[in-house]
Amino acid sequence: MSLDLLVELVHSGTTSSWEDTNRQWFEQLFGAETGRYPKAAENQVKLRSPEMSDDKGVSYAAIIHKDNPTSGRYRGTSFVIFPSKGGPCLLGLVVGTDGLSPDEAILGRPGHARKAQAIAAWLNAKYGRGERIAWAKQDPTRTEEPLPADLPKDWPEHKPALDRYKKEIYLLFRPTDDLAATRAAVGCCLDLLFAERGYGPIAKYQQEAKDLEAAWFDHLMPSVEEDAVADLLARRRFVILQGPPGTGKTRLAVNLLQRVYRGHGQSIQFHPNTTYESFVGGLAPLHAADALGLRFAPEAGFLMRAAAAALADPSRPYLLHIDEINRADLGKVLGEGLFLLEAHAEQTRVIDLPYDFGPPFHRQFHLPPNLHLLGTMNSADRSIALVDAAVRRRFAFLSLWPRASVVAANGCPLMQEAFTRLVSLFIEFAGDDTLPLVPGHSYFLERDNSQAPLALRTNLAPLLEEYLAQGYVGSFAEPIRSYLQWLHAKA
Repeated sequence: MSLDLLVELVHSGTTSSWEDTNRQWFEQLFGAETGRYPKAAENQVKLRSPEMSDDKGVSYAAIIHKDNPTSGRYRGTSFVIFPSKGGPCLLGLVVGTDGLSPDEAILGRPGHARKAQAIAAWLNAKYGRGERIAWAKQDPTRTEEPLPADLPKDWPEHKPALDRYKKEIYLLFRPTDDLAATRAAVGCCLDLLFAERGYGPIAKYQQEAKDLEAAWFDHLMPSVEEDAVADLLARRRFVILQGPPGTGKTRLAVNLLQRVYRGHGQSIQFHPNTTYESFVGGLAPLHAADALGLRFAPEAGFLMRAAAAALADPSRPYLLHIDEINRADLGKVLGEGLFLLEAHAEQTRVIDLPYDFGPPFHRQFHLPPNLHLLGTMNSADRSIALVDAAVRRRFAFLSLWPRASVVAANGCPLMQEAFTRLVSLFIEFAGDDTLPLVPGHSYFLERDNSQAPLALRTNLAPLLEEYLAQGYVGSFAEPIRSYLQWLHAKA
């Protein structure tokens, strides 16, 4: 039974016997016989579903914090449904009009907002059919910020509720005729609400809840496969893989070079001393037979040599993989060559060179259409960053994240536990600027459980200690220190 009555009510859209009908589904949420959640969870919440006529306000039913009064304005986070004339109810998560307390710790934690956004993204991708059926706010605590103006326009049947609670709503789902979509949305919202109260589903529904979480979690840290990168390179030509250390960026690039490009290409690495002359081309010293014993002559850089190799065999794509691309100032390294990085230019772009570099370019340089550039960029390296908007516009960016499936397949039980604990910490507490620092799966691939403590202490712990020393994780330093204590206790 569990969610069936609630899904039925959402799709009926009726307000007749509103309070009694809501009481029925609420009571059936708890207990082993019919419920999704343990009976103890009922003690943490209460139902508010007042009967309202059209001239007295917007009807709603809400699961709210147990400490709220039985009537009037309420506080904290809540699960709410809003009936609509002639259609299904709107549903979602809402902050009470009386403020954040006693849930300010929940609402203010980055992980809560992050999960709400991931749920909305998954519902749109899975059930939207090209339409927006879900929406989530960036920060639930910003109750001074109203809903985006286009939402009431796109969902006119729900305009009264959206206008009335435009500052308090932070996750919404607009049901279609798909009952499975509504059940998924209801399950996601309620599971998140009760998880924040410390309760998960009972045993009978734990697998369903895990499947739902796994589905929307993919929008928190989406996986990127080699074939997807290859397809993007074929369409955009210039791509950068960015992500935390240990997520396999370089390995993926090298695999692409060997598997997809059949070795037709090369890998180079940028560093702070990489220059225009070494990458594009410039004057270089050569031994000479005259009295000076040295002369300067034009010498092609990595990019020019790669372009020449691509021109030599235009029937095959050629890949130039640039590892650690953010370790150099790409704007300076490219110089006027930045003009050439246009994947879909109407005509071939050409720049004039200051010297004659000989065939095939001489004094005019262009990038052949079969030349692809793939950069890899460590998002944890704060020393140099690609901030130039002109550079960013010319590359397609893909983010690589830690993958639990890789750890599950290649890591021992201790490694899997260490991975889950650390990733959960970053998801819950890291801000958007800090989340890309989460260590990748390569730190957790020791198969021998007896060797895992040493691997974690010598590989992972120094990285986290450096994060602490540099202040990168200052907003959740104590949870990181606690994790390090747990890790060292495993020795």
